[in-house]
Amino acid sequence: MSLAAGIVYLVPTPIGNLGDMTLRSLEILKTVDAIACEDTRHSRKLLTHFGINKPVERLDAHTMATRARGVLTRYPRLAFISDAGSPGLSDPGAELVAIALELNYRIEALPGATALIPALVLSGLSTASFAFYGFLARSGATRKAQLEVIAQSAVTTAIYESPHRIVQTLEQLMMVCGAERPCAVARELSKLHEEVYRGSLQTAHAHFGAGTVRGEIVLIVSGKPVSLEVMDFDALARDLRLEGQSVKEIRAALQALGADRNAAYDAALNAQRQTES
Repeated sequence: MSLAAGIVYLVPTPIGNLGDMTLRSLEILKTVDAIACEDTRHSRKLLTHFGINKPVERLDAHTMATRARGVLTRYPRLAFISDAGSPGLSDPGAELVAIALELNYRIEALPGATALIPALVLSGLSTASFAFYGFLARSGATRKAQLEVIAQSAVTTAIYESPHRIVQTLEQLMMVCGAERPCAVARELSKLHEEVYRGSLQTAHAHFGAGTVRGEIVLIVSGKPVSLEVMDFDALARDLRLEGQSVKEIRAALQALGADRNAAYDAALNAQRQTES
């Protein structure tokens, strides 16, 4: 096996509260050869706050394809940070990973700050299974197709959205999902003006359409209700058990499809007994 040409560390940075920076992230940033980022001015403020003095290279969506290979060659131990949160989720970090792997670099992704998981948990909607879309296409057939898939999905959907487009997105989702579909809008998470609005698509549209919206947003949309009359949970539980899923996994899958918690647990146990007899 050939040795890796170098290593790229994907280092999460706080989405608002600087206290969310991990000790391991700080250690990595202090020991690498250089730090690549989307916005050098923004990132230098963060690095200065933590007393980190390393070469800083810009690698954003516009420069990644042309500059990444050169940066990796100059700095075999490279850290990459996005403007906020975990690199690789809806930012150029994903492209950097692909380029680094082509060059036989090792990748290490550090756990840490992200808006996605707190928004899901705070939504109060099902987290048994979910789909993450990042930022939707801004317009056209691709966006229309994405909205239709979200409308028909039985699982919770998470979307990143800008404050300038959230009202339009809520309006379009109302048209395909129905005005009463439950949702949550998480805004400015971990910051001074954090807000989590929970309600229907219609009430959320009215709430955010009434004034100016600021801050980064995660929109969580409940899955489409499943008709319990036509869903054979016992048969589905048996199929999942035959695929090797545990009782806990089966129960979570059935709940995500609309089964009552107790009914899902009973179906999972029955499937276990039947497949072990």
